[in-house]
Amino acid sequence: MPIITLTTDFGEKDHFAGAVKGAIYNELPDVKIVDISHSVSPFYISEAAYIIQNAYANFPKGTIHIIGIDSELTPENKHIAVKLDDHYFVCANNGIMSMICSEIAPEKIVEINIHNTIQTSFPVLDIFVKVACHIARGGTLDVIGRTITDIKPIQNIKPFVNDDKTQIIGSVIYIDNYGNIITNIKRSFFENLQKGRSFEISARNHKFKTIYKRYSDIVNFELPEENRHSDGKGLVVFNSGGFLEIAIYKSNSATMGGASTLMGLDLMDSISINFSATSILPKTVEFI
Repeated sequence: MPIITLTTDFGEKDHFAGAVKGAIYNELPDVKIVDISHSVSPFYISEAAYIIQNAYANFPKGTIHIIGIDSELTPENKHIAVKLDDHYFVCANNGIMSMICSEIAPEKIVEINIHNTIQTSFPVLDIFVKVACHIARGGTLDVIGRTITDIKPIQNIKPFVNDDKTQIIGSVIYIDNYGNIITNIKRSFFENLQKGRSFEISARNHKFKTIYKRYSDIVNFELPEENRHSDGKGLVVFNSGGFLEIAIYKSNSATMGGASTLMGLDLMDSISINFSATSILPKTVEFI
């Protein structure tokens, strides 16, 4: 049974997500549809890229991923289908795929060219569904598009490093449901530059000199529970996707708030890491 996933900025109020699912079932009654997210911030490419990069590999090989973000066809925003890591992606060529493609080379990219036969003002429904169902039936990408070699990059996807390699300037690319701040600084990038040096992470007027292995490492479990006062403390980890994350321990946006609100940080705001001039024994950091 083929699997088609949906990642969009449609939200839950309107009919769009339901209409797309209905159109898929109309063509393939036995398909399995999985919602990755319909809550991407409207037109926010880097947020969608982060979500799909961290979700797709958990699905079986051959899964088809429809990404409905900023999908209106324009001369600068073509539609593409990509085979990568034995998965298929159908989306606009607006940078969404560049985060994944920076780490894994695509096996094939085609620019979709079936638009002349389909009149549409809703390309996710009328174009992306047709392409996804074609692939799910075993169809090849060559039938629905012409081969291309390049995809559009996301601007500023990589952190900035100064000439003497003593500073990284990254940016916030995602804010999760807990209000935690995810940056574009990956663990491998950080460690390649750190080389055993001590560091200080700055987020506005908040400073951090430790990267914890997991969220709960900030808790001193030797103290009685009533004396720990750990809830609401800020910390830094490398999250399950390997991205540097600034979090509030057991944050709750309805009560104490999250790192984003408490530290006054929003999407695309800057995060800096300054390294010392001399090396020390590196701290061990692991994925949560």
